[in-house]
Amino acid sequence: MHKSYNVIYLLALMILPVIASAEGDDITWNTVLKSQFFAGKNIEESNAVIELDAPYRAEDPAIVPVKVTSKFGQSKDKYIKKIWLFVDKNPFPFVGEFEFFPESGKADLALRVRVNTYSDIRAVAETNDGKFSMTKKFVKASGGCSAPIGADLDEAMKRLGKVKFRLDDGIQSGQPALTQLMISHPNLTGMQMDQMTRFIRKSHFIDQLKVTFNDKPVLNAKIDIAISADPNFRFYFVPDKAGELKAEFTDVSCESPTSRNVCNKSGSYSQSYTVSP
Repeated sequence: MHKSYNVIYLLALMILPVIASAEGDDITWNTVLKSQFFAGKNIEESNAVIELDAPYRAEDPAIVPVKVTSKFGQSKDKYIKKIWLFVDKNPFPFVGEFEFFPESGKADLALRVRVNTYSDIRAVAETNDGKFSMTKKFVKASGGCSAPIGADLDEAMKRLGKVKFRLDDGIQSGQPALTQLMISHPNLTGMQMDQMTRFIRKSHFIDQLKVTFNDKPVLNAKIDIAISADPNFRFYFVPDKAGELKAEFTDVSCESPTSRNVCNKSGSYSQSYTVSP
C-alpha cells in the first residue's frame, strides 16, 4: 500500500498542472530551509560577497545553468568557506554544499541544476570570519526533476563514473586557473519514468565530491538530486607548480526521492589529471 501511494504521488508530480509560485515567495526559506540549515545564524541578503546568475526563463528545466561569482579572491586572511545552493520549490530543495579553500583561488562555481516548478534559486555564502550572506534569482521552469529518462540509460550506465577535466590554455603558476570537471552519471532523481519500461526508476545520484591538487583540497561538495544528469562543474584552483589534479566521488541510492533516511552507497570513483603550468 505504501509503495502504491509513492508511485501515485510521483506520477502526480509529472502530470498535474504546475502551480506557478509567486516571484519573491520566501515561504519555504523562512519556514523550512533557514531553520534546517542555518538555525540561529544571522544572514544578510546582499550581493556584496557573491552574485548569482541564472536564466529568468529556462530553456530546459533539467539543465538550468547556474553560476555563482565571488566578489573577492581567496586568501588565507579572507576567503569564502562554503556556498550552499537551494531551489526553494523543488521536492528536495537542497542542491549542494560546496566547500572552498584559500588554494581555490576564487570561490566561483558554475553548474547545471534541475528546477521542478517556478522557484527562487538561492545561494548562501559563509566567509572565514563566520558571517553569512544570501542572494537569489527567480527562475521560470517546470518538470526538471521528473523529466523522463532517455532511451539510452543502459549506455549511460556503462559510462558511469567516467571523468574528464578541461583547463583553459595558458594557465600560469600562482594564478587561479578555470577548470571544468565533467562526470558521466545519469543522476537519477527517483521521480523519472524509464521510457522503455514505463516504471519509475529508483534514485541514484552523486552525493560526495572532492577535488584536490597535489593532495591539497580545492573543492569539497555534498550534492543531491537537483544536480543535472552528467554533472558539469566549473571552478578555480591555483597551480603553484606542476602536479596532479584529482577528482574523487561517491554515489548513493535512496528509497525515497525526498528523504535520506534509507540510502545505500553504490560506488566510489576517481580520476587524475596532470597539470603543467
